[in-house]
Amino acid sequence: MTANDTELVKKKKALRHNEYYAMQSVFDKIYSSSKKGHNFNNLMDSITSENNILLAYRNIKRNDGSMTKGTNNTTIEDIAKMPPDELVKMVKNRLKCFYPHSVRRVEIPKEDGTGRMRPLGIPTMEDRIIQQCIQQVLEPICEAKFYEHSYGFRPNRSQENAIARMVHLINMGYCYVVDIDIAGFFDNVNHGKLLKQLWTLGIRDQKLIKIISLMLKAEIEGEGIPDKGVPQGGVISPLLSNVVLNELDWWIANQWENFPTRYKYRQRGSKHRAMMKTKLKEMWIVRFADDFKILCKSHKNAHKIFKATKMWLKERLNLDINTDKSKITNLKKNHSNFLGIKIKVRKGKGKKHTGRSHIVDKAMVKAKETIKDKIRILQRNPTVENAHKYNATVLSLQNYYKMATMVNLDFAEIAYIVNKSLRCRTKKICSDKGEDSPVYKKYYGKYNYKKIYVAGIALFPIDAIRFEIPKGFSQETCSYTAEGRAKIHTNLRFDTNIMTYLMSNPTQGETTAYNDNRISLYAGQLGRCHVTGQHLRIGSMEVHHVIPRKLGGGDEYKNLKYVTKWVHELIHATVPETIEFYKNMLKLNEAGLKKLNKLRSKVGNDRLQVN
Repeated sequence: MTANDTELVKKKKALRHNEYYAMQSVFDKIYSSSKKGHNFNNLMDSITSENNILLAYRNIKRNDGSMTKGTNNTTIEDIAKMPPDELVKMVKNRLKCFYPHSVRRVEIPKEDGTGRMRPLGIPTMEDRIIQQCIQQVLEPICEAKFYEHSYGFRPNRSQENAIARMVHLINMGYCYVVDIDIAGFFDNVNHGKLLKQLWTLGIRDQKLIKIISLMLKAEIEGEGIPDKGVPQGGVISPLLSNVVLNELDWWIANQWENFPTRYKYRQRGSKHRAMMKTKLKEMWIVRFADDFKILCKSHKNAHKIFKATKMWLKERLNLDINTDKSKITNLKKNHSNFLGIKIKVRKGKGKKHTGRSHIVDKAMVKAKETIKDKIRILQRNPTVENAHKYNATVLSLQNYYKMATMVNLDFAEIAYIVNKSLRCRTKKICSDKGEDSPVYKKYYGKYNYKKIYVAGIALFPIDAIRFEIPKGFSQETCSYTAEGRAKIHTNLRFDTNIMTYLMSNPTQGETTAYNDNRISLYAGQLGRCHVTGQHLRIGSMEVHHVIPRKLGGGDEYKNLKYVTKWVHELIHATVPETIEFYKNMLKLNEAGLKKLNKLRSKVGNDRLQVN
C-alpha cells in the first residue's frame, strides 16, 4: 500500500471495530436498503444504540486529533475515565434535547505554500463523539448514493485512485481539462440546500435533520453563529461536503456517461457510437473533495462545459468560482495540477497519447524544506529517535509521489539540493559503518548508494525511488457488503504508512533497542499479526515479548512479536470465560491456535491450552 492510503488505512481498521461492536450487520442492512431506494424515517434508534456509541468512542479514540481540546478543554482521556454506561447515558441525554457546544477556531497554514491560513473549527470532545455516532449511521446511506468516481473522504479510496482515474481518461484521449476552483467551498455551503440534499438521499428522520442543522449553526468562538458553511475540523464535515458536491457529480455524469436512451443497447460500445452522432458533450468528472477535474476531447466542448458548470454551481449550490484559478487546460501544451501532481500529455506511438507527470513546483519546494528541517534537528540532537524521524519523512514523501511518472528526476533534483545540507550538517556526527536494518534492506538494498549512519541508523537515500503505476479503485470494493469486505482484505498490501508512523512515534519510556526493533519487526512480519495473519493497524497492534521481561526476556528482535490487541489479551488470559470470549471473537485456524499456544506456554499459561 502506498502513502496515498493514509485515510484509507484509518477507515479499513474501522471494519474490525464494526465487527467487535456488532454493528456491521446493522450498517450492511442500512446500505442495502439505501441501494434499493428506501427512505429512513427513524435513524435515531440506531444512532443512540449502546453499541453504536461505544463504537464511536473507539473510532474517535484512535483519531490523530483525540487529544485536541475544544472550548471546554475536554480530551479523549477525560471521556476514557467515564464508565461505559455513563458515556452511553451522556450521549443519549444530550441527543434528547441537543444543543451544540461552541466551536474553537484555529488557523493553520495552507499547504499551497502561499503563507495563507486555513480556518478550522474544533468541536468539543463530547460533540465529536455525537458527530461520530451520526456519521457511522449516515455513511452507509450516502455511500449507496454517491457517484463512483469521487474519491475524497470516502472509505477505501485515496488520492492514488483519483490520479489513476485521471491518467486512464487522459490515455483514452481526453486531453482538455476544465479546472474549476470553488471559492471558499467549506465556508460557503448553503445550510438549507444541504439539508434538502440529505432529505433527497432518503435521510428523512426529522429529529436527526434538526440536530444536523443545529450542528451547522454551532457558535464559533469569537465569531458568533454562522449562517453558512461547514466547519473544517468537524467529524461529520467531510461526509456533509461530499453530500453537497454529489449532486454536481451526478449532473456531469448524466450529461454523457449515464445519459438515458430510448433503446437498450446490447453490444458494448453501441450506445457510445449512437451518442457520438448527437450534439451531446462527451465529459467525465474526477473529484477528490472540493478539488475536481472535468475531462473532454475538444476545446470547444471544454469552453461550453466550463461556462455551464460555473452557472450550475451558482444557481444550484449558490457557490462562486475563483476566476484567477479556474481555467481550461490543453494537456498537450500545459500541465494541470491535481493532488500535488502536475500532469501533461506526450505523444506516443501512432495517434496515442499518454500522461507524463511530475511533482508540482510548490510541493518540490516544500519537500526540500521539510527534509532540511529534519536534518537540522538531527544535527542538533543526533539520536536514534531523530534518525528514525528523518527516515520516516523521506519514506513518506517517496511513497506518496512515486505515482508521478518522472518522480525519479524530481527526487534527483531534491537530493541534489538537500544532500549538500546533509553532508555539511552531519559531517561530525555521521559514520560510514553500521548495521543495516531489515527496513533499509527491504526498500533500499537493491540500490548502490554510499551509506550514511547516524546513531547507528542508516539514513534513507532521497533519490532511491522508482515510478509505480497508481492503483485504480475497484467498484466491487465496499465496506458494507460481505463480498466487498472480502475484496478489501484480499487486496490489502504491506502498509508503509504504519512504518513511517512507527518511526515518527517511538514508544515513550521504552529502550532504544525496543523502539528500533519494533520497526524492523513490522517489516519482518510484512505488517501482519504473528498469530492471525491479519494486517496490523495503528491503535490495535501491540508488541509481545515472547519471554517476559520478568522472566529474563529482553528487547532483542528475536524476543518480540507483533500481534493484534485481542490476540495479546488472549495470550495473557487466565480465566476460562475470558479465553472462550476472545477465542470466539478471533476464530483462529489450526495454525493460529498452534502459534498462540506456543506463545502462551512461554508466559506460563500452558496449563490452559486454547483448543
